[in-house]
Amino acid sequence: MALSINLSLGEIEWIPRPRSTQLRRLGIETVGDLLTHYPRRYEDRREFAGFPREESEQPICLCGEVVKTRFNHFGRGKRIFEATLQESDAHALSQPLVLRWFNLHYVQKMILTGQRLVVFGKPRRRGQRLCMEHPEFEVIENDEEISIHFRRITPIYPATEGLSQRVLRSLIYRLLQECETDDLAILLPARLQIRAATDAWREIHFPATGEALARAREMLVLAEFFAMQMLLASRRARSRSRAGGMHCGRGELLERFLRALPFDLTNAQARVIEELRADLGSIFPMNRLLQGDVGSGKTVAAMAAMLLAVEAGFQAALMAPTQILAEQHYAVLRRWLEPLGVSVSLRTGARKEDPLPLFAQDNERRRESSSRWSSVTSARDACAAQARSSVPFGEIFVGTHALLYEPEGLENPGLVVIDEQHKFGVAQRGRLTTADPAPDVLVMTATPIPRTLTMSLYGDLDVSTIDEMPADRGRIVTAAREETKLPDVLAFLVGQLEAGRQAYIVYPLIDESEKLEAKAAAAEFEKWRERLAPFTCELLHGRVSAPEKQAIMERFRRGLTSVLISTTVIEVGIDVPNATVMLIENAERFGLAQMHQLRGRIGRGEHKSYCILLRSDPSPETAAKLAVLEKTSNGFDVAEADWELRGPGDLLGTAQSGLPALKLGNLRSDAKLMQRARAAAVEILRDDPELERPENQRFRCLIVEEEGQAFSHVS
Repeated sequence: MALSINLSLGEIEWIPRPRSTQLRRLGIETVGDLLTHYPRRYEDRREFAGFPREESEQPICLCGEVVKTRFNHFGRGKRIFEATLQESDAHALSQPLVLRWFNLHYVQKMILTGQRLVVFGKPRRRGQRLCMEHPEFEVIENDEEISIHFRRITPIYPATEGLSQRVLRSLIYRLLQECETDDLAILLPARLQIRAATDAWREIHFPATGEALARAREMLVLAEFFAMQMLLASRRARSRSRAGGMHCGRGELLERFLRALPFDLTNAQARVIEELRADLGSIFPMNRLLQGDVGSGKTVAAMAAMLLAVEAGFQAALMAPTQILAEQHYAVLRRWLEPLGVSVSLRTGARKEDPLPLFAQDNERRRESSSRWSSVTSARDACAAQARSSVPFGEIFVGTHALLYEPEGLENPGLVVIDEQHKFGVAQRGRLTTADPAPDVLVMTATPIPRTLTMSLYGDLDVSTIDEMPADRGRIVTAAREETKLPDVLAFLVGQLEAGRQAYIVYPLIDESEKLEAKAAAAEFEKWRERLAPFTCELLHGRVSAPEKQAIMERFRRGLTSVLISTTVIEVGIDVPNATVMLIENAERFGLAQMHQLRGRIGRGEHKSYCILLRSDPSPETAAKLAVLEKTSNGFDVAEADWELRGPGDLLGTAQSGLPALKLGNLRSDAKLMQRARAAAVEILRDDPELERPENQRFRCLIVEEEGQAFSHVS
């Protein structure tokens, strides 16, 4: 029987049905699934090191003979199974090693005196004895398959109950023996081929040398990356082939807006606006990612793009992930754009009214109280005639996901702007951006993305980066402190409040939890009211009703509330220039990128600001993590450090993006391989977009997506 990559394991006669069921628990159903069930590590069993004399921080692999087993009882029904392992060499003078398992009764049935074991673990000193606690182990049997499991560089696989290492190893070994060369084809262009596909598969599982393993891994990682890049490149080509149109006005409205600003654009903002202008003036649909640090001025760039679109007579939509952020965008856009004759409407789950009462008085107060709005007032008068002209401006809609399901009036979108795009699902974004003809699409994120990840996950997008901060941004000092320093932190906080400033106090939970040792906002709220009296404190979290949430935020904006005790609901979009202190409790429970986002809520005015990271975990790992935020306020540096600490899993989200999952490649350490794969994919689709050439037809299977699925404008 030919063993094609897509053949079901249930159709292979020598794999029993119960074994197929066990394999399915690991997600292994086809020949390809089994071949790509890669080892998680390897043990060099060609020659074992002698037994250790001291404990070690590094796990080691040993082989020995079981000379004694016993049970020790302690407490109620608790037992320790111990097996004493001795080197098989009778002349060895090393100390025996005691293997210990706590309450794992099945181990007793597997390990018997006289057996030979291969064990993997960290030796620890326990009194006078060297022990390995809960080591991985494998019984060495004198069977005909010993050459598969022993005397070689041996693969160790992710396993499950009923599927031992020996079983998995034997299955994969036989599969490789029975597959023909054509069965094991690897989809790679000739320029990326390193060696024969058959050799690569065999060497990734059963390498003869470390060098052979490295070559096999390189080729298979290239294949994974090439599949990802072909899909991204095809999405990009598909997006550019959609019916679009030019959505760019002459720029007079934009010029009036820029002249009215009380500050100068940074060079980065000016560069990005020109990139957006070029996209809007093209017949190809814009599909652009705008990334920039918290407070770098992305909103101004987005407003510039929307003005160009509405001046051309089209509508523009700005979608935000939360009602708080949508209403804040709405207030800002009304303040700046309605004096220019541009209509702005709000669409959220809670509101469909215009204007928004909570902001109306505040906007008027701001206009009356600050001379810097005088230029805006002049602009209102200057464009009164324009507003009455026969060529009306398009309208701007601001909203949450409610824009997707109740797009009343949004009938002619020329530009769609999606803020904090990672908080929306692919299907949600696609619903707003798949109109025909296609609108231009701009997605924004204040979570800087490492370059390799941008190239991987957002390879189908053009990327603009605002990498310069406005000169008038207040400086933020960040300090990590242990929980015992809370009295000192309290004294500092009171001093800031007495100076007229405001503060945020952020917790990881709303309510206390029996499972998690972490403080909760609701439980700590009353304590802070007592500590900070007579200053006013309010509580904000995700379960507060929408109207009350709006009222709480409005009182904080007006300065009627001094301290906001909150969860991460304030992570994005809250803009209160007078708030200069951010206290994050249980800081060890937050990711670096999330704390950087939270820190971005302060430093928005002229005053120096302070972010205090209070930790209850004294470990060196937590100290090192928080030190990153103490050392830098650059979001791109924080993103790189966060990626290094946590890995790409949380950032990548391939399940949501529709991209193939990576089983072998590492986006960080294999960045150069990703660049090679990307260059090859782009060249192939540029020269042969329909993959019609004989040598390219085999790649068509890499770019087939589910019928009806939009090629992702964002991922």
